[in-house]
Amino acid sequence: MPIRVTLNVMMAERNVKSKDLAEHIGITEANLSLLKQGKVKGIRFDTLEAICTYLKCEPGDILRFVEAEPGAPDQAKL
Repeated sequence: MPIRVTLNVMMAERNVKSKDLAEHIGITEANLSLLKQGKVKGIRFDTLEAICTYLKCEPGDILRFVEAEPGAPDQAKL
């Protein structure tokens, strides 16, 4: 998938622990872990807003669009 989640990078830069962020935004640490790994199919805008508010960042700071290289296998199908 061409969308990469870089939430873990932003959390490290801000020295934020998963436990603290999960508690603030109202999700479990397990679900936050799945989000950080990019293993979710979507994210609610209110959750994204809460993350950005807590980390004082923009959505583009934690979500990146990465173009697939021509001829590269589609990761979603692997």
